[in-house]
Amino acid sequence: MPSAITLFAYAAGLVLTLCLAAWLTPRAWWRRANARAAAVLACGTVLLGGLLHALLGPGPAPQAAALPLAQAAMPVAGASYRVRDHLNLRDDVGVNARRLAVVPAGTLVTVTGAHQGDWWQVSAVVDGRRREGWASSLWLRRADERGSSLF
Repeated sequence: MPSAITLFAYAAGLVLTLCLAAWLTPRAWWRRANARAAAVLACGTVLLGGLLHALLGPGPAPQAAALPLAQAAMPVAGASYRVRDHLNLRDDVGVNARRLAVVPAGTLVTVTGAHQGDWWQVSAVVDGRRREGWASSLWLRRADERGSSLF
């Protein structure tokens, strides 16, 4: 069931189309119903009604609704994540930073809590030594996430 705003927008689009068509087209076009007149009315109503609906319709969801999702994606100090694929552990943020080690796929890493965008500071055991560095969070899966143990 369309909302009242939608009905109002398309009804106003029809009225605007009729007014514009009467003003901008030759009077002879409207003496008899034909396909051209129907097409002008249909296209005008859809275009103007859609424009009015976009302007008058409900806006995007409030930012508060998106906040829990954003908070869920933030690294929590001490949380464990499983490496999805071989992961470059870097000394700084970015793909151009010096690589400290390569963490094998399936390894558990621990987040320190520091982050810059999608880059998280993590700690992992590589070749028997605990290493700390920066890694892209795109290659990490929560340790309890379904399918994270398929390595």
